[in-house]
Amino acid sequence: MRSPAPRALLGAASVAVALAAADTYVVVLALTDMMRGVGVGIDSLQRATPIVSGFLLGYVAVLPLVGRLADLVDRRRVLLGCLAVFVVGSMVTALAVELPVLVAGRVVQGVGGGGLVPATLALVADLWPAGRRGVPLGVVGAVQELGSVLGPVLGAAVLVVADWRAIFWVGALAGVVLAVAVVVTGGGGVRRPRVLPTVLGALAVATGWLALAAPESLATSVELGVPFVPFGDATSRLATPVGGVAVVLTVLALAAVMHGRWAALRRVDLLGAALVGGALGCVVLTFAAAEPEREVVGPLGYALLPVAVLLVLAYLVHHRRAVAPLVPRGLVRGRLVRALGVSLLVGVALVAVVVDVPLLARLVHTTDQGEAALVLVRFLVAVPVGALAGGWLLRRVGAGIIAGVGLALTATGLAVMSTWGSGSLEQWTSTLVLAVTGLGIGLALAPVNDAALAESSEETHGTASALVVVARMVGMVVGLALLTAVGLHAYYGAVAALPDPTDTDALREAAVVQVSSVFRGAAGAAALGALLALTLGRAAHRPDASRPEGFALAARG
Repeated sequence: MRSPAPRALLGAASVAVALAAADTYVVVLALTDMMRGVGVGIDSLQRATPIVSGFLLGYVAVLPLVGRLADLVDRRRVLLGCLAVFVVGSMVTALAVELPVLVAGRVVQGVGGGGLVPATLALVADLWPAGRRGVPLGVVGAVQELGSVLGPVLGAAVLVVADWRAIFWVGALAGVVLAVAVVVTGGGGVRRPRVLPTVLGALAVATGWLALAAPESLATSVELGVPFVPFGDATSRLATPVGGVAVVLTVLALAAVMHGRWAALRRVDLLGAALVGGALGCVVLTFAAAEPEREVVGPLGYALLPVAVLLVLAYLVHHRRAVAPLVPRGLVRGRLVRALGVSLLVGVALVAVVVDVPLLARLVHTTDQGEAALVLVRFLVAVPVGALAGGWLLRRVGAGIIAGVGLALTATGLAVMSTWGSGSLEQWTSTLVLAVTGLGIGLALAPVNDAALAESSEETHGTASALVVVARMVGMVVGLALLTAVGLHAYYGAVAALPDPTDTDALREAAVVQVSSVFRGAAGAAALGALLALTLGRAAHRPDASRPEGFALAARG
């Protein structure tokens, strides 16, 4: 059935994307409180790295699988499934009192949040014909970036009135509300939930809450506390009778959900998804776990990178032999390849600004980390504005020109930023440069997604959208490592040339040289992206007047 309110459905899905994006950064200010909440001291900050990288791991690794699933199953059902996973992950995170459980909750959150993006982008292709997708794609790009901006702000607002756990309870509640909104605005295409999976799922959630929350009135009771007593020498709350029941019920609920759907899953190519997801996970853990100011590759990187290479080679062999591979044969070609290249380079430029602008601010402007982060807001606010503008312009100008001009602006801004030093951030021109740089990156988002959707068929929109997001995330993760390598080389060269290696001011100047090198490298990446973007097409799409909004969704429903 066709959606009666395509704009309302897109609105609900877009807010869900913003919620997932916000959750990526919502832990920034709450991280130390979260560490204390699971018994990790502030002197063991390196142990908290998985709290951040775990979300990113789940977010990236699941993208190809969910993208392909969205091509085979109604997009609205995929959205609801991802929201359900996100809600469960949020609840586990909120209840965690042990680091492994907290990290597991963050990974599950990432899985649900990452799947929302390709499903929503593919939904745009369902609801709007080519030539009319610009503004909707711009909205998705804008809310995703806006969520990144608002994440730390929302986290700080909750911390004013409650503890860190409330952040994730609010996220879980928001996920439930958005799921209801998707059902209401999605028309009759969403099936009524089956009784057995619903009952088992509710029981699993209830017993899981009991196990993780371990209410004191029950856990310390002589008569009622036996189910909360750990097995043997175990200390985990899951290693208890009630925890064991929760695990069993969760497995049964998943089995009930999947009953009758194995045929669709076999068409998704689970082996291919495992190989690709494993390779992406290795890449994320290699670079995301590194400290960007000190190292390029994380502690396990030299072991994980060879594994990633082997998994990629295994997938290529599997791709040739599989009847229906994860990435359909013939999809990655022509303009889609170029769109993926542009998306990757956008990620490189974006991460350079996000990581190194606050670093530069701490070196030459302020020692307060919060104030340094506020400098970045000048850039972040401009990105969603650029995304909306890029989507609006697509009906008038070709995707290649919009993205090319946007990345040219970004390259220019980064080149100017590479000349900054002491006193630069006090000048009003710094705000202009940061805003122009963010506007340029935003301008490129919708055109790249539009080019990918235009190059793929209706049956592969989900996969194409997922690949675009994967390319951008890989660009961010790997780009940060490569740019850091360039910056560290410049830093060590500057330090070696110092007459007095203990001179604090001189060392600070050497660190500024490091940041400047990163900005120059990112400017080169943006300039290359601008040239590549020009090949995406110079003519605007003509709207297909014969296909009304919601047509493809009606066909799929």
